[in-house]
Amino acid sequence: MEPGFVPFDLQRMFLGDYPPLFYAEIAFRVVVIYGYTLLLIRWIGGRGVAQLSMVEFLLVIALGSAVGDAMFYDDVPLLVAMMVITVVVLINKALDKAIVHSQTAEALIDGRPVRVVRDGELVREGMLRRDIGEDEIKAILRGAGVSNLGQVEDAFLEINGTASVFRFDKPRPGLAIVPPADVIPAEGSAETGRERDGLTCCTTCGHVAPAASALPDSDCANCGKGDWTAPSLPPVPETLSEI
Repeated sequence: MEPGFVPFDLQRMFLGDYPPLFYAEIAFRVVVIYGYTLLLIRWIGGRGVAQLSMVEFLLVIALGSAVGDAMFYDDVPLLVAMMVITVVVLINKALDKAIVHSQTAEALIDGRPVRVVRDGELVREGMLRRDIGEDEIKAILRGAGVSNLGQVEDAFLEINGTASVFRFDKPRPGLAIVPPADVIPAEGSAETGRERDGLTCCTTCGHVAPAASALPDSDCANCGKGDWTAPSLPPVPETLSEI
């Protein structure tokens, strides 16, 4: 702290040590940088704005720093900031073109969709590839209107972070994910509470197995966990004739 520093000095806090005309310069800087950045964003096009892939997320961070500094730091020349913004946008544009014209580049830069549910069971390999846990997948499925894993034939995490969910025409017995287990825990450990119609269901991944082979303490063949509950029947979707 500098000698003579006065805490809560309102003039220093609000006005600083700049001459009044500098605030007009700030307004001018904001107009120039904002307008120039807007023109470049328009040039990038819809893909760069509609999706926040890894490349676009990096673009937002880089532009935020370059744009913000030039708006109010008096020692940052406008042309220097504009050059930084231009180079960042050019790199982003080059990556966009590489993604469009090369599947290899697309896989390296944006990644690939991964399957996270198959036949009513969570797919461990897909979750490991995206470094995402079971609870997060279940939350994503609930957001897509899924109440039971037995409804889901396939689910994929797309490269932009959205989920594509494909349902069975006729749901199967599976793991209920509504309400979340943190809200209402699974049924108790009594054998009758862990099987239904001769089947039991892994509380972690939804794997359905014959109760006689899994209970009382076998590990799940899909995820390796050993907690079981009774599978439940998902609601049957309405048909057009019933609506």
